[in-house]
Amino acid sequence: MRFTEQLAHAERRNASMLCVGLDPDPARFPGAWQGDASRIADFCAAIVDATHDLVCAFKPQIAYFAAHRAEDQLERLLAHIRRVAPEVPVILDAKRGDIGATAEQYAREAFERYRADALTLSPFMGFDSIEPYLRWPDKGLFLLCRTSNAGGADLQAQRLADGELVFERVARLAAGDWNRSGQLGLVVGATYPQEIARVRELAPTLPLLIPGIGAQGGDAAATVRAGWRGQGGATRAPIVVNSSRAVLYASREADFAAAARAAAIAARDALQQARAASP
Repeated sequence: MRFTEQLAHAERRNASMLCVGLDPDPARFPGAWQGDASRIADFCAAIVDATHDLVCAFKPQIAYFAAHRAEDQLERLLAHIRRVAPEVPVILDAKRGDIGATAEQYAREAFERYRADALTLSPFMGFDSIEPYLRWPDKGLFLLCRTSNAGGADLQAQRLADGELVFERVARLAAGDWNRSGQLGLVVGATYPQEIARVRELAPTLPLLIPGIGAQGGDAAATVRAGWRGQGGATRAPIVVNSSRAVLYASREADFAAAARAAAIAARDALQQARAASP
């Protein structure tokens, strides 16, 4: 199944636009696990077990594993997700951005070593930094477009000579000539709903990965109004709304998995209610 088909299937099956980001920080682990990097896979697997019927995707952030020499735990975690939730796609958040043979190796790492279903990329070296990943035609690629951090405006909101903003150009390219596999998507931050709406206007059929709700302060209802578009009761353009810390660290006690489930239910339901209220 191609990534976009996986995503649509998971969204329908779990009635969810929620993605849970897996950003494990051992310093915030509960109880006896606190500070123990050897429990990264265990902690994340417990979150997966508690939430996999509530989400449309999981998004592990590779830096949180690599910083603790835990790439082998990331492999085990992704294998665990494939066992317990084979219908839920995994978006590997790595934000790679290189060309040629180096990009080919990054693609092999994501799609052969970790067997991720999609990957985040930086597009700012142009199409030849995207092309090597298209050799895996069933895999999703989310290009950074208008990110949730304030400093993103330093480049992404700059105006080009023809009047277009940089993030608008990225959206237009991703929706057009660059989308040779039909599997491209865009990363847009929940903290900028007006920009989400503009990206959606330029890329009406691309999936949007939207970080920034929860701990970063993005509003779920504004995010859905800006990014979700329905057509005849079916999703025309999926949105994948990510929450990480608000779910992972809902409790620092032994009940952390149950608390994570409760936080995920609240986030999923808020998104669904906003969708029901949208045209």
